[in-house]
Amino acid sequence: MTKYFKDPDVVATLTDEQFWVTQESGTERPGSGKLLNNKEPGIYVDVVSGEPLFASADKYESGCGWPSFTKPIETAHVTEHHDATHGMIRTEVRSTHGDSHLGHVFPDGPQDRGGLRYCINSASLRFVHRADMESEGYGAYLDQVEEIDQ
Repeated sequence: MTKYFKDPDVVATLTDEQFWVTQESGTERPGSGKLLNNKEPGIYVDVVSGEPLFASADKYESGCGWPSFTKPIETAHVTEHHDATHGMIRTEVRSTHGDSHLGHVFPDGPQDRGGLRYCINSASLRFVHRADMESEGYGAYLDQVEEIDQ
């Protein structure tokens, strides 16, 4: 079983934006994230710990300006926290082992898929394409990802 943790060596290599988002609970500008329009099959993992967070099959276009997902790929890898910053009451989501700030979860997602919208910063994620999942140690999640179009 893979052990996920907040690796200080990885934290030291983060870009300024990745550091600000994951370590200082920042938020990238809406519409600016490199993974917002990604439609490739695969999974999204914590940029710090590598723990699997979301599957491409659960990603959808919400129009909010950040990648949106209906559920985590592994609920044990995402924690929820009360967030009363910026004059709002929200639910922050963080990675369990990396303790990276990911974004927030809202109850306005697609009702037919559970009703949740995980609004996630691209800067907190690393995308692993379906074709690379086995070799990168994420083969156990292949059944949660769409087949690659031939």
